[in-house]
Amino acid sequence: MSKQAKFDRLAELREQSKLGGGPDRIKKQHESGKLTARERLEILLDKGSFEETGAFVQHRSKDFGLDKQQYPGDGVVTGFGKIDGRPVYVYSQDFTVLGGSLSETHAEKICKVMDLALKNGVPVIGLNDSGGARIQEGVVSLGGYAEVFWRNSMASGVIPQLSAVMGPCAGGAVYSPAITDFIFMVQDTSFMFVTGPNVVKTVTHEEVSSEDLGGASAHSTKSGVCHFTSDNDAECLMQLRRLYAYLPLNCEEKAPRSAGTDPDKSKADALDFIIPDNPNKPYDIKDVINGIIDAGSFMEVHEHYADNIVVGFARLDGRSVGIVANQPLSLAGCLDINASIKGARFVRFCDAFNIPLVVFEDVPGFLPGTDQEWGGIIKHGAKLLYAFCEATVPKVTVITRKAYGGAYDVMNSKHIRADYNVAWPTAEIAVMGTKGAVEIIFRREIGKSEDPAARQAELEASYEETFANPYRAAAHGYVDDVIYPRETRQKLIRVLEVIQHKADTVPRKKHDNLPL
Repeated sequence: MSKQAKFDRLAELREQSKLGGGPDRIKKQHESGKLTARERLEILLDKGSFEETGAFVQHRSKDFGLDKQQYPGDGVVTGFGKIDGRPVYVYSQDFTVLGGSLSETHAEKICKVMDLALKNGVPVIGLNDSGGARIQEGVVSLGGYAEVFWRNSMASGVIPQLSAVMGPCAGGAVYSPAITDFIFMVQDTSFMFVTGPNVVKTVTHEEVSSEDLGGASAHSTKSGVCHFTSDNDAECLMQLRRLYAYLPLNCEEKAPRSAGTDPDKSKADALDFIIPDNPNKPYDIKDVINGIIDAGSFMEVHEHYADNIVVGFARLDGRSVGIVANQPLSLAGCLDINASIKGARFVRFCDAFNIPLVVFEDVPGFLPGTDQEWGGIIKHGAKLLYAFCEATVPKVTVITRKAYGGAYDVMNSKHIRADYNVAWPTAEIAVMGTKGAVEIIFRREIGKSEDPAARQAELEASYEETFANPYRAAAHGYVDDVIYPRETRQKLIRVLEVIQHKADTVPRKKHDNLPL
């Protein structure tokens, strides 16, 4: 064979690899509202930066007619590229090739990319679009999944791992995304479930659609499995790019810093007036956040799940920070099971990757009720407490209004080693609210009074004067300063500059025993 013929052969194989399952299947993929594996990578990565690996890999199975179905790449596109000039390893499953099913060699390609990502300290992004294990290969396909899961576990906390579910993801396949740090889903075209609708119907006699069982809406609002949703593939991939900008390459580095921008002036000017005079009246904590951070920089995580707590990434003078905030608009900002789990997971991610934590606190306590107690609010609430306690990154807290009971301790208090705690003049730091406290402390006195209502009002006023302010806590050094709301941004920027090189350690151990 001549040299030119060899060159022609390479060009032919490359073209064949790019076609995946062929033009008809690509057309079908488009008709279902989905992009192909390669089209997705073109949007995700900087133009011209993708370097493919394993383009000519083919499966080794000869059973059930698979020897007659050979496709270069075996249903997954793998390699590395850049996002905003920063390196990333990627894999993108190709549904046009045998339904994106995972074979032995398909898994080997993913594992090779993950190994390289871990060795080189570079994040890995997986674009999932697969019918699951390749049934014709039996146990070797299942073994391939387990090899991926093991690598997800070993890489956890070392490099950021991001997953986009952009098609079906069923059975054992769901556990790889579940171990990764953040999951993105697309409305109407992506699904995640351990057992599909047909199995559910057979076993439990429930009739449910794929969308209701495991679609983006279900997982972003009910289960909390999904962190971000989008309307289409392109939007999902742009969300991935945006999130990537807030993250470091690995646990030894810090997130990239950008040029700072002032917050929206109207939102910043409104801070001094945002807390209502009536302590029982709600306000939107997101207005507080957006009045302090760099304009347009807030990227909320789990926006539609457990909305009584708000978490997400933002920038303060260009510095990447993790925001955790109670939301008075939902359940009065109480902590419940779902909010505790949501907050704990986010805090642990930020701590793993050197992202400072900024907490905005307005919490009346933990949500009462049998559902919460029987559901394990004690152990789940302890997760959030534990996450803040073990975090060694810079940690700052702003108490805007209520800080009651055990929830005061949990929300990054000075006592669990927060670095900088400030309160607004509207802060109320106490064991419980005024009415409840007076009814407990002065129950007998009020009962014996000639005018119980008047006496209770008098005692409530006295209690409020004593505790419904931040100054007793400040006198004990539990808050470092009492500040005007309008001063918050500048105070936080200054303190984060000073504590950015904070060096803190935890006792030597094999690993912790988080209250799961």
